Amino acid sequence: MEVTRIRALRGPNLWSRHTAIEAIVACRGDENAVPKLPGFEARLRALFPMIGELHPIVLGQPLALAHVLENAAMALQTQAGCQVSFGHTAPTPEEGVYQVTVQYTEEAVGRLALKQAEQLIQAALNNTAFDPIAAITELRDLDESERLGPSTGSIVDAGVARGIPYRRLTSGSLVQFGWGAKQRRIQAAEIDSTSGVAESIAQDKELTKQLLNAAGVPVPLGRPVADADDGWAAALEIGLPVVVKPQDGNQGKGVTVNITTREQLTAACESAARYGEVMVEKFLPGFDFRLLVVGDKLVAAARRDPPQVIGDGRSTVRQLVETVNLDPRRGEGHATSLTKIRLDDIAIGRLEAQGLAPDSVPTRGQRVVLRNNANLSTGGSATDVTDTVHPEIAARAVDAAQMVGLHICGVDMVCENVLRPLEEQHGGVVEVNAAPGLRMHISPSFGRGRAVGEAVIDTLFAAGDDGRIPVVAVTGTNGKTTTARLINHLLASSGLRTGMTNTDGVWVDGRQTDSGDCSGPKSARNVLMHPDVDAAVFEVARGGVLREGLGFDRCQVAVVTNVGSGDHLGLNYITTVEDLAVLKRVIVRNVASDGYAALNAADPNVAAMATGCPGSVIFFAADRQHPVMATHRAQGKRTVYVDNDVLVAAEGSWRERVPLRDVPITRNGTLPFQVENVMAAVAAGWAVGLDWDTIRSGLSSFMNDPAGVPGRFNVMEFRGATVIADYGHNTDAMKALVAAVDTMPANKRSVVISGAGDRRDCDIRDQTAILGEAFDDVILYQDAAQRGRADGEVMALLRQGLQGARRTQQIDEIRGEFIAIDAALERLQPGDLSLILVDQVEEALAHLAKRIAAG
Repeated sequence: MEVTRIRALRGPNLWSRHTAIEAIVACRGDENAVPKLPGFEARLRALFPMIGELHPIVLGQPLALAHVLENAAMALQTQAGCQVSFGHTAPTPEEGVYQVTVQYTEEAVGRLALKQAEQLIQAALNNTAFDPIAAITELRDLDESERLGPSTGSIVDAGVARGIPYRRLTSGSLVQFGWGAKQRRIQAAEIDSTSGVAESIAQDKELTKQLLNAAGVPVPLGRPVADADDGWAAALEIGLPVVVKPQDGNQGKGVTVNITTREQLTAACESAARYGEVMVEKFLPGFDFRLLVVGDKLVAAARRDPPQVIGDGRSTVRQLVETVNLDPRRGEGHATSLTKIRLDDIAIGRLEAQGLAPDSVPTRGQRVVLRNNANLSTGGSATDVTDTVHPEIAARAVDAAQMVGLHICGVDMVCENVLRPLEEQHGGVVEVNAAPGLRMHISPSFGRGRAVGEAVIDTLFAAGDDGRIPVVAVTGTNGKTTTARLINHLLASSGLRTGMTNTDGVWVDGRQTDSGDCSGPKSARNVLMHPDVDAAVFEVARGGVLREGLGFDRCQVAVVTNVGSGDHLGLNYITTVEDLAVLKRVIVRNVASDGYAALNAADPNVAAMATGCPGSVIFFAADRQHPVMATHRAQGKRTVYVDNDVLVAAEGSWRERVPLRDVPITRNGTLPFQVENVMAAVAAGWAVGLDWDTIRSGLSSFMNDPAGVPGRFNVMEFRGATVIADYGHNTDAMKALVAAVDTMPANKRSVVISGAGDRRDCDIRDQTAILGEAFDDVILYQDAAQRGRADGEVMALLRQGLQGARRTQQIDEIRGEFIAIDAALERLQPGDLSLILVDQVEEALAHLAKRIAAG
């Protein structure tokens, strides 16, 4: 078994809506029929008993090692605690070669699981060792380091539950919710609207106390100190016992409480000084409470207890700590709901204060405290007390958060309980925290968890707001770039700031931000990150979907123009038009439930996609009597068609009409392929909800020139002759161009063409076979990039396609695109027509513009 290629599908893809790892796996000989491998399955189960049932997805298909790889990679992730449920193995046209797809929740974990599954299979084949416990532990550790922590994770989960899209912007806790102009960002439990000034105030303990005191919030007395001597003087001024802590600190680092002696204070000052300027303040007796304020509401409260163990009369303190740390909720850092207790120098010092050591055996029932502070990050525990918080205490917590300016605030209070106002029990607020940890409220040690993630999301997004902007995805064999540009123009005409990606580049609010082929998922994600985008239009090419999936989870509108035979068939196991249609329908299968698919009813492969659309369907076709159109219209559903040179949008008995003479791109309706593009764009604009005055205005102002749609039937005049520049590069495009050119009068017709080397031989030949029936002269040129073909090989195939051409009288071969263009221009006489099929669109159009300007 050989794994030859691995890809991460980071969005909805050919196989599923899940993120997944896709591998190409070759199984030779008996590897293609596992029952023929003596003892293999027994050895496999002995090495990894948790693998589960082995069988191919399609019954009757022989069980190959590729299926075992899928099952093993899934089982390994499941055993490591990953929430995965999808796996698929599909045979390719190549004998013994499979596409194996396995869902992942974290990409690095999915890749490692596939690697371990391969190692497991090799061990079973070769009868060597494999340690499943070590493998699962490695996966679990990697998952804990890769996945979001509990605080950020709870907010993301709440956002997903509301249908809000999200994206991690770093490997840490910086997350974007929503798209474009509706986006919001968080970093852990900190939101983008919280100012740096508020965070700075929260880090300055003395300034915070001054502000809280001014707001009438009870706080303990205290002041910053220069050294231990000054600290002791401050302690005597304030009155013992006291607390020593860093003025700018978090997570309880460097904090020592209940100090009653000078020796304790000196040690505490040394500990706090490691984290900044030292502060001494009055120790308030009672329990440590954390109150969580989100916006203007108290949403959760917990009593925090310091890390401790209870003696059993037999075990040492060390053994008791080890037992407590066996709790599966306790882990390292913040990945789990509780943190393991550490027997470090601070814990040992706290033991000494109780007359104990790590190897001491406490009496049965004896409470042994291992730290003074109750932070969860140092092993403390939390008990939910939200339902018992007195309204006055809740009000003081909200006052504290708002005085500092924090939208999410952890307010630390010390008091006997939260049943009575602070003033009645001499309690106070000792600290406020920006970006507070949420895990004590999500999964408290005792009591029920609170919906704090939902509270944060409700602060970021109003009720009913899912943070989405309209996204229109456009795919097809031909016309998708023009259609995408026209849809973008319609949206911009309505006043929206648009983001658009296509094979020519990326545009944001009319400004080009990237160039080249940008029809893949990366460019789409970049547009959705831009804060100046109110609506997005994405051209979706086959290559990006195969490599990585879609760049979005779902779209408001999916447009499929057509599916033809010349679109890179034979690559990546897409060998038939039906295969290509399955790939193209990915955008249709990921339409929002309240969205639309705009589908070409005249193309049976496209029309068939309607059954897989979660939303509604708008069919378009020039022939309103087409059976698909007639049926859809009879059902009262939306259709777009042509009736006597008028474009008609129909729904039930309602009609909207747009004369094609008012749509310049169609040349008064004489260009059939442009009429199809316009119908698709009108359907998309209608689906998005644009008003018809805007649609009409946008159609009339969209020009088919090199600036508006470069390389898409750009018509120019040169010395009394007509020159058309187009990027058509497959057989369906050739047929459409010939049909369009036939509507235009000309004395003599010539065409300039090259061929892309990454097409099948038959596709290259078929292009010139079509052109040979429509043009008098053909100029073949060889461009610089032959895409894997030998020198002259493409030219030979193009010439073969012209054999037996009934119309073509002259065939020339020229090396170099611009030289070929110049040769065609020099031959033109007034009244002639030349179709120039450009390869380097931008450069070729610039060259043509220069020649035409020179006359």
